[in-house]
Amino acid sequence: MIDQATIDRILDAAQIVDVVSEFVTLRKRGVNYIGLCPFHNEKTPSFSVSPSKGVCKCFSCGKGGNVIHFIMEHEQLSYYEALKWLARKYNIEIKERELTNEEKQANSLRESLFVVNQFASEYFQDILYNHIDGQRIGMTYLRGRGFRDDIIKKFQLGYSTESRDALAKAALQKGYKEDFLIKTGLCYKKDDGTLRDRFWGRVIFPVHTISGKVVAFGGRVLSAATKNVQMKYVNSPESEIYHKSKELYGIYFAKQAIVRQDRCFLVEGYTDVISMHQSGIENVVASSGTALTSDQIRLIHRFTNNITVLYDGDGAGIKASIRGIDMLLEEGMNVKVCLLPDGDDPDSFARKHNATDYQAYINAHEVDFIRFKTNLLLEEAGKDPIKRAGLISSIVKSISVIPDAIVRSVYIRECSQLLQMEEKILVEATAKLIEQARETKFKEEQRKREREQRNAFSPAGETRQSQPAGTLPPSDASTPVPPPPTPEDIPASVVSPAPQSEEPDNYTSFIPTTGNEQSVFYAKEEELIRMLIRHGEKIMCYVEDENGEQHPLTVIECIASSLKEDELQFHDALHRRVLKEAEAHLHDEHFTAERYFIAHPDPQVSKLAVDMISERYQLSKYHSKGQKIVTDEERLYELIPRLLVDFKLSIVDEEMKHTLQALTDPAIANDPVRCAEIMKRYKELHETQSLMAQNAGDRVVLKP
Repeated sequence: MIDQATIDRILDAAQIVDVVSEFVTLRKRGVNYIGLCPFHNEKTPSFSVSPSKGVCKCFSCGKGGNVIHFIMEHEQLSYYEALKWLARKYNIEIKERELTNEEKQANSLRESLFVVNQFASEYFQDILYNHIDGQRIGMTYLRGRGFRDDIIKKFQLGYSTESRDALAKAALQKGYKEDFLIKTGLCYKKDDGTLRDRFWGRVIFPVHTISGKVVAFGGRVLSAATKNVQMKYVNSPESEIYHKSKELYGIYFAKQAIVRQDRCFLVEGYTDVISMHQSGIENVVASSGTALTSDQIRLIHRFTNNITVLYDGDGAGIKASIRGIDMLLEEGMNVKVCLLPDGDDPDSFARKHNATDYQAYINAHEVDFIRFKTNLLLEEAGKDPIKRAGLISSIVKSISVIPDAIVRSVYIRECSQLLQMEEKILVEATAKLIEQARETKFKEEQRKREREQRNAFSPAGETRQSQPAGTLPPSDASTPVPPPPTPEDIPASVVSPAPQSEEPDNYTSFIPTTGNEQSVFYAKEEELIRMLIRHGEKIMCYVEDENGEQHPLTVIECIASSLKEDELQFHDALHRRVLKEAEAHLHDEHFTAERYFIAHPDPQVSKLAVDMISERYQLSKYHSKGQKIVTDEERLYELIPRLLVDFKLSIVDEEMKHTLQALTDPAIANDPVRCAEIMKRYKELHETQSLMAQNAGDRVVLKP
């Protein structure tokens, strides 16, 4: 585990302008620096770097954070790996302490599976290079496919001998547990209890995560070495660390090239990726023979909007892939398709051509997906009117999922010409499908809200009746707390866990969980969070006790105590979490809220902190007449109480409105008991609102 002192040294040494400049060309603008955002394609710079605050933020796509989170996002590393990356850059020695038993238990399973996979990967490579069968069979096959030794080593290819338990024996001899060998899928148990290798007699293709960990394997059978085996490829089964729908073969080796060229090639198999790398085209990934999934698309979309799908020359399986490409369109990707010459696949074509010729062929023959699909289905439909009608419906459906209205309009015009149909008919059909999709989505959201309202007064919440007036009811599943990051994203071994209160997050409300951004109470809540993150530890005023002595009151203490006084909470779960942690750490030595939350290992928290302190435009230091601007920090004693009053009045008002709306739910209206409970609650809220309005001007504080 890296202790907090070492993390602080890394943060102190890592200059954000210095780090970002390695990846983005920056130019000075006022006190900040700007450049083109590395996380999305743009022509006008909107990526701002603040050296004074140590943060960066794109005001277009919204991505940003401190120097650690920039490296995490750009290099697709975990929090722990990003810290090590920065430590290496600035020559900072990392001293890691022994994990506690609890921390070991939390990480043991996933980490053990990764360790076992890494051992297996090294074992297969050793067999390929140093075993007689590895050289005679495995290496002969790979070199026969035209793979150079440097490419074989780069992709960590290996070989498993014909012995059906060689890996199992080697792993057990090294001390690896049988249970982990089975859970990774490297081995399986037969009915008689014996342990057998899954990949015996095969060339091995390790599958890497986006950060480079070996997460699974693919094994290709070699007919000369393996008899009576019908499956050409065997792949690792799903496990705690491997979900096939979320992984892309080659993404670890391709991610930087994809960003650099703002383009990704999508192929089908392992050898397609490897051969294209060898020919000089590195921005390529494979779906490994599975139907494309939303998770895989989002993985590509992290790096580029542009994707070209490469198909074998005979076009086999193209129609089966159309649904996956429709999903690409729905994600807002710019999709193109390229058919290779008859008899060639991406692997064989790459072995015949260098990168320049390959790229030239693609550029000359790729077409946008809508035109490709139209030509493909037109050829199949021929002159059959029923098939042509089905063709038109299929194409219109593809166009309707495209989120950009301008792109839809261009495609409709092209299809009108290709199909020789009136553009108006296609426009109307597309609009109808879009409206149907909107209605479906609206109904789903409405059903979700209704479920939340019904759950608000579930039997588990009967204790609400005994709550004092003015209390917003405790939490249930209608306002979930964001789950903590998974160990792969932010391992527990990175930092000591923040002290947390034993009390659960017991907040619930009839106010919808999402969609409140335009509400008055939400704006006031955000302002309070902004003040807390920017000035939380600062003394905003002094208060007098019963003996007339004055005591300092920080912004954090003022916000927390004021909300507790009226038994209210922030509506947003993340805001509640921030306030809770701020209270827990307020009296830590050298605690500053801004630094603590910007450097927070949870990306949700750090992104919120960056958003709260980022300003797109900087004011000059003085007014035009030379008068000094009064900053927020200089008038905290005035701002915080006013924001608190405004927030509490507005959230109670909003709660009253949604409480009345709940009475329109037939399930509640037909239940006299629940109906009475809600009416009682509404009355209590109304009384609380009246008291807060009366007391709004009664609280007096002394200026510091």
